[in-house]
Amino acid sequence: MSRTGYFVLAWCCVGLGIIGAFLPVMPTTIFIIIAAWAFAKSSPEREQWLLNHARFGPALRNWREHRVIPLRAKCTAYSMITLSGLFSMYMLNAKPYLLTLTLICLTMVVIYIHRHPSVPRQLDNSSS
Repeated sequence: MSRTGYFVLAWCCVGLGIIGAFLPVMPTTIFIIIAAWAFAKSSPEREQWLLNHARFGPALRNWREHRVIPLRAKCTAYSMITLSGLFSMYMLNAKPYLLTLTLICLTMVVIYIHRHPSVPRQLDNSSS
């Protein structure tokens, strides 16, 4: 993909992330992470802008440095995954193989999210 393609992708993800900040059913964090990645490939200045952004910067830096998913983001994700699972159960009850596949995928996402810390691990220098 060209630098222009990455740049357009980054701005689209920033837009989706902003929308997600106001709509509870749409994620914010993943779009901002993708935007930072795409800006890193297309515009280092925009990447720095995003990393230093007052609202998105701290979560983005915590993800990059510590692979942290904030507790609020986890709770929102768990809620949306639960609603998606319930909706799938309702919509796919006649197709058990699709329901099983969907629930397995949702479970894998929950496991992935759960395995990441909610706060950065602090180095304990006092136990030297």
